[in-house]
Amino acid sequence: MTWYPLALPPQAGRRFLVTGANAGLGFFTAARLAAAGAHVVLAGRSAERLDAARSAIREVRPAASVEAIVIDLSSQASVLRATDALLDVEPFDGIVANAGMVHTPRTRELSVDGDELVLATNVLGHFTMLARLVPHLTLGARVVSLGSLSSRLSTFRMSDLQLEHGYDSWRAYAQSKIATQILGFELDRRLRAAGVAVSSVVVQPGYSIGGLTPTVPGVNEPDRAKRLRDSFQLWAQGKHRGAEVALHALTAPDVTGGQYWGPQLLTRGRPSLQRPTRTSTNEKLAARFWTFAEETTGREFAVGA
Repeated sequence: MTWYPLALPPQAGRRFLVTGANAGLGFFTAARLAAAGAHVVLAGRSAERLDAARSAIREVRPAASVEAIVIDLSSQASVLRATDALLDVEPFDGIVANAGMVHTPRTRELSVDGDELVLATNVLGHFTMLARLVPHLTLGARVVSLGSLSSRLSTFRMSDLQLEHGYDSWRAYAQSKIATQILGFELDRRLRAAGVAVSSVVVQPGYSIGGLTPTVPGVNEPDRAKRLRDSFQLWAQGKHRGAEVALHALTAPDVTGGQYWGPQLLTRGRPSLQRPTRTSTNEKLAARFWTFAEETTGREFAVGA
């Protein structure tokens, strides 16, 4: 994998928000942006873990410009509090909507707002966050949404998005990621239709796992057993490499809105332009899901209004 790391364009003077930046793909995305000179706001639900991530970045880059904000995406109230604070600072040049539950509950659980927990965390929280922050982006800014390979491996039940009629932990995750992709592509269509100079790009980071990822104290500390197990997964890559896809989508000059990027070898490798599933790009389905998200969150997302 001699392609790693990709050279990022200089990011001095630019501001980015990365959700789920306290660990995994989000941490390495934020760290690389900070190393390129950007000011990065690390968002996550644990103040302690955010402090550890911020300290880890500054340990390597003492002059890194990073700050943290607590956002629990499973709680609409938390999202509203955080976005109130973010609307009081300078506009962002990009948002990486990375946070999400990967290890989903075995049985159906509800968020504080009464929604299925995985849907609330992976989709509805970001929906409300973007509804409030997209108008607070600079001209030419990009929104990058983290989809998943799982979007190719599951169906999408518009009639049971809350999984009230049959919960399965895998379906909860896969359906939330299909929804993320649907919203990412629909957001770009609406931005274009409204003539807003902001673009939305969707990525899938491949099969990126912790045991192939460098040790970062307080951020990624897999034990020897996990490293050994993960070393046999030859189709996988570390999360530091998986983060390169989102970084490319956010900063590369050859990226345009509405595109779908992922690893060249599908599960690993350098960023490559790919074709999403038909479900993810179905405009009629996207319009229905957008309405569902507005009604469920109680927040209108009027692009360009």
